Amino acid sequence: MDMRRLVGRNFARLRQERGLTQEQVEELSGFSQQYLSGLERGRRNPTIITLYELAQALGVDHLDLLRPDDEVR
Repeated sequence: MDMRRLVGRNFARLRQERGLTQEQVEELSGFSQQYLSGLERGRRNPTIITLYELAQALGVDHLDLLRPDDEVR
């Protein structure tokens, strides 16, 4: 399992479910739109602190960003 791609897919899905653009998440999190784009494409390797801060910006549990696709609620 490619964790970078999994986190990217989960982040994109959760962001879209909340009706947020990457630019809006940039405002909420402080991470650049370019970073968020790379994350969604699975090209970034976020730290656990980054995952926590992104989850806070989305209003989700940080574990939601790590949950395998077959466990999506």
